Formats: sequence, C-alpha cells, structure tokens
Amino acid sequence: MVSVEKRIWIARDYSKCSGCRRCEIACSLFHEGRIWPEASRIRVFMLIPGVEVPHLCVQCEDYPCVEACSVKALSVNQKTGAVIVDKEKCTGCGLCINACPGKIPHIHPTENYALICDLCGGNPQCVKVCQEGGWKALTIVEREEDYSYKVYARTVEEITKDLTVKLYGEKGEELI
Repeated sequence: MVSVEKRIWIARDYSKCSGCRRCEIACSLFHEGRIWPEASRIRVFMLIPGVEVPHLCVQCEDYPCVEACSVKALSVNQKTGAVIVDKEKCTGCGLCINACPGKIPHIHPTENYALICDLCGGNPQCVKVCQEGGWKALTIVEREEDYSYKVYARTVEEITKDLTVKLYGEKGEELI
C-alpha cells in the first residue's frame, strides 16, 4: 500500500495562548537561524493587556495571496498546502497582504520580501514548542478537503474583539 501524505493545518485555540512568544522564537530560529521575532512567520499580538493572539497564515483554499501576486513569487506547496515565497522574485509590493482577508503576510524587516507561514515544510516549529510548553494553543490537524479554512483568516483586531468578549463577557466590549 502506498502512503499518501495528508495536508496539515494549524488549529488555533486563542484562549489558551499564554503570550510566551516561544512560537515566534522557534519560527525565527528555524527560518532565520537566530532569535528574531520580527522576522517570524507567526506573530503574537497583544492589543489588550492579557489577550494574546497568535497570528499566522490559514492556507485559504482559494489562496487569494497567491492569486494577487503580480510577479508570481508565491506558490502552493502541493505536499503541505502551504504558501511558498520565492525571495528572489518577490518585490515586497504588498499585494498579497492586501488580498489576504486576515492581513496576515508581512514584509521581512530587512529584506524586501513577504513572510508567510510555510508550515516549516510539514513540521511546524511553532506547534512543537507550544505543545512542549503545555499550552496547546496551536495544534496540527489533518486538513479536510471539503472545509473552508478561509473563515479563520481574520484580522488581529477581529480576533481580539471576539476573544475579549469570550474571556470577559459583555464587559469585554468596553475594553475594545
């Protein structure tokens, strides 16, 4: 029997995020060879004290960022389903950011190319350290073919608003 690789997805439980930022550290170590959260493909935002939001690509099934790239610097890894950025082709124009419903991609802090989660080639380091730490805010799940992941592509502000209400009830609306 031939083993078929399944595409994965990183599920997020925002209410479990401690804000430790180990995910940013692991990502930057993997991709940049040093601790450099600004160059991480996952970023943790705290718009309201105590409400931490890990923000990363959801690999939308229609990949609007890939479609928006006028220089064809973005592609989809057929094995993992992750968006791959060709640093040599990318001009840092930001069209992918504008096309993303969650405004998730960002430009590398010193080089002019987009940073988008590539699932670390199928072994996401952010999930690994989150699981090791016991928070389990990030978990790997098998990607389902007939499911819309694009619904998770939301801005940090939208996620923070919903999480604040979840954590603090209706009084949380006043914090936003």
